[in-house]
Amino acid sequence: MRLAVDVMGGDHAPDAILKGCVKGLEFLGDDDRLVLVGREKDITEVLGELGVSDPRLDVHHCDDVIEMAESPAKAVRGKPDSSIVQMSRIGSPKVAGPDHCDAVISAGNTGACVSAGIMHMKRLKGIHRPGIAVTMPALHGTVVLCDAGANPEPTAQHLWQYAVMSDVLAKQLLGIEKPRVALMNIGSEEGKGTDTIKNARDLIKSTPGMNYIGFIEGRDFFDDVADVVITDGLMGNTMLKTAEGLAKSLFQAIVNEIIEIDPDLLNRFEPVARSIKAKNDYHEYGGAPLLGVNGCLFIAHGSSEPRTIANAIRSCRDYVSAGVNEAIVARIAEVEAAVHPSATTA
Repeated sequence: MRLAVDVMGGDHAPDAILKGCVKGLEFLGDDDRLVLVGREKDITEVLGELGVSDPRLDVHHCDDVIEMAESPAKAVRGKPDSSIVQMSRIGSPKVAGPDHCDAVISAGNTGACVSAGIMHMKRLKGIHRPGIAVTMPALHGTVVLCDAGANPEPTAQHLWQYAVMSDVLAKQLLGIEKPRVALMNIGSEEGKGTDTIKNARDLIKSTPGMNYIGFIEGRDFFDDVADVVITDGLMGNTMLKTAEGLAKSLFQAIVNEIIEIDPDLLNRFEPVARSIKAKNDYHEYGGAPLLGVNGCLFIAHGSSEPRTIANAIRSCRDYVSAGVNEAIVARIAEVEAAVHPSATTA
């Protein structure tokens, strides 16, 4: 398997990204390859400082970098030699031979990753708009949230496809036999929500084999209610960032209270704190797949640390090995006729 990493993307690039790549080698076999996409001079300097020389590491040189604040679509078109664009290009199935990569990873500009992924990797057969699927920790296990930022104004058709793809992801990658699928809404009552939400509900309910449980509100997300939650990219990304900030604030508040009551209690609390932090730390999850692109594109957090990238490498390998994309294409073809009969007979 060949995996490519955009080493120029992220708040701490290239040092943290390259250190993560080196750490991620432990998840790869002797016949696997890790392609480092970026400025060759920067890559060789950091690897030299780390004293690393591994035959499984290849370098794909490119001069440009898309910065975090740049306009995604404009930057992708205007910087064809950027690390994000080059990474997406070699992740496309159209690139045959030794240059092709089975999976690609970036912690860079999310919008640019989405744009470059769609432009160069294209879409899976039958998919209209890809969506970012984030796995988030909850008390009962893991919840798949889609979309987390790729499509802020989806149609009902897009939301339906997110539900189908995320359902497949939960089965193939998380091992959930019959995932409970819910739609995020302003209330759980059937009469609430926009026309788009209601139309999406009707499409999901009519999907054979879909374990749809109805609307849920934001406060239900972390309870043992659903395994898959579908929403638009604006709400999904806002929920994701809010959860990250809230978890950090609550954790610090608990520590501060313990110190104020009795500083000696902190030592007894430390093992519990470490366990809770590990289960709720996004660095442990690595990254999120852009479901619906014709390939495997994982988008990591902008503030990724070495262990984030290492875990993203592990997650990518698992994703490809589980055959998620192949299962998505088969499932979409299977249910399309039942949900949209007129489209298949036209």
